[in-house]
Amino acid sequence: GVVNGWDDPRMVTLCGMRRRGYPAAAIRDFIGRVGVAKAYSVVDYGLLEACVRDNLNQNAPRAMAVLNPLKLVIDNYPEDKTEEIEVEINPDKPELGRRKVTFSRELYVEREDFMAEPVKKYFRLFPGNEVRLKSAYYVTCNSYDTNENGEVTCLHCTYDPESRGGETPDGRKVRGTLHWVSAADNVKAQVRLYDRLFNTENPAGEDGNGDYLQNINPDSLKIIDGCLLEGGLRDAKPGDTFQFMRQGYFCVDKDSTPGNLIINRTVALNSSWDKKKK
Repeated sequence: GVVNGWDDPRMVTLCGMRRRGYPAAAIRDFIGRVGVAKAYSVVDYGLLEACVRDNLNQNAPRAMAVLNPLKLVIDNYPEDKTEEIEVEINPDKPELGRRKVTFSRELYVEREDFMAEPVKKYFRLFPGNEVRLKSAYYVTCNSYDTNENGEVTCLHCTYDPESRGGETPDGRKVRGTLHWVSAADNVKAQVRLYDRLFNTENPAGEDGNGDYLQNINPDSLKIIDGCLLEGGLRDAKPGDTFQFMRQGYFCVDKDSTPGNLIINRTVALNSSWDKKKK
């Protein structure tokens, strides 16, 4: 079948929405906005996603997760050293305090955050460019390693020890801020990127010709293995929700077991559906 039961996170059922991480308060907000009518009507699914996004933006703790890891080595950082970096739990709720994240010589960043030959207005990592690692240090990419197929396998960088926390004595600024996880302290996870089940707004209507199966979105689920999360998520439990920096909102799936963390994407940081329709 296309889905895996009534509680499949792509299903707009209460059990499906719960498994996907939709807060009950967000669903109530959605109902309050659209109202209840006796006549049949169709409501833009984007409104439900907006209600979920608004709720989680206010309430979800932040975390860093690298979905497509690329190793980064800070060559001038001591090999046997690690330190704890304090990062806000939720910038909109300072009363929640800060969490501690391990920083080390070897890190992982997103593969898409590096380009050997950058395009115009690319402000992330490339040879000779300096970026800020979230809540940590400024690093400059100096070189990179490749395998026999020409694929980049490791970035070699140097860091500015005076730039901890994102401030420098000379006041210089950088354009790119990247999320990261430490090679010395991380949690492996499978991440399931859920999207809308149908590729039309109303598969039962004129735009879908009334044929549900012909309107299935082939990209409604993408499974990524080998993702790396910050070590503090080691004890995350089914139902826990997070905002992964620069990625979106996620929750721990009920299929998770000790040592086998499974994460569902609840909703992206911003709606990409309008872009798909254009």
